[in-house]
Amino acid sequence: MTGRFIVLDGIDGCGKSTQIRHLAQWLPASGLMPPTAQLICTREPGGTPLGQSIRELLLHTEADQVPSVTAELLLYAADRAQHVDTVIRPALLRGDWVLSDRFAGSTLAYQGYGRGLDRQLITRLESIATTGLEPDLTAWLMVPVEVSLQRRHGEKEDRIEAEGRAFLRRVADGFAVLAEQRNWSQIDAQQSVSKLSQVLEQTLRETLQ
Repeated sequence: MTGRFIVLDGIDGCGKSTQIRHLAQWLPASGLMPPTAQLICTREPGGTPLGQSIRELLLHTEADQVPSVTAELLLYAADRAQHVDTVIRPALLRGDWVLSDRFAGSTLAYQGYGRGLDRQLITRLESIATTGLEPDLTAWLMVPVEVSLQRRHGEKEDRIEAEGRAFLRRVADGFAVLAEQRNWSQIDAQQSVSKLSQVLEQTLRETLQ
C-alpha cells in the first residue's frame, strides 16, 4: 500500500508552520493512518541535506551573491527533485504518510506569478523535478496580504519575504488561480488557530478517509 502525500501552502504568515505542528501530533492518532505507517514532516526548500544548502543560497544570500531569477528557479527545481527522489517517493512507497510545508505550487505562485517568469517553463520543470508525483491533498491557507504583513511585523524577513506588498499580492493572486486549476482545498486562515485546526482535521477526514 502506498502512503498519502499532504501539502500545506500559501503566502508567508498564513499559519502553515503552526498547523503542520498541530497535524504532526493529530494525524498519527486520528485513525486515518494505517497503524504501521509513519508520518514524515518535511518542507520546501530544505527537506534534504542538499536542500538545506540550497535553502541557504535561496533565502539568505548576501546582496552581492543573490542568484539571478533563472538561477533561483533552477535551484528550486533542484531542491524539489532531490526531495522527491530521496524523501517523498521512498516514504510513500513504504506506505508512510508525508506532510510538507510547500510543494510545487509555491514555485508557480512565487516565481511564475510573483516574478513573472514563463509559467509554461516552470510547469515543465515541475514535471521533470516531480516525475509526475502530485499530492493527495493540497490545503491552501488563505489570508489577505495585509494580514500576512501584519502577522509578520517585527520578524526578520528572508530575501523572498522582503520583496514587498506588490510582489506578495501577485503571489497571492497566483495561489488563487492555482487553487482553482488544481482543485486545492481552499481554507480561510484568518480564523482562530484552534478553529483552523478543526477545519483542517475535517478536510483531511473528508478527503483521505
